[in-house]
Amino acid sequence: MALTSVHPTVSFPVLGAAGRFFAAIGKGLISMGENSSRYRQIQALQTLSDAELAERGIERENIIRVVYADAYWM
Repeated sequence: MALTSVHPTVSFPVLGAAGRFFAAIGKGLISMGENSSRYRQIQALQTLSDAELAERGIERENIIRVVYADAYWM
């Protein structure tokens, strides 16, 4: 399974410095998310075959639920 990550370049010519500031914040948030251990765990599980997931007792549609099972959900 091939995974692709697209990071569009957004320019804010009207907003100038303010636009660049918020674009930098957005890029930082994306970077933080992609570098989290949970994100890497999700990516690793998504690369497994359905048979390998079944051996671990996981269904493909439940990968995120399994990774975040210890998180508090309201």
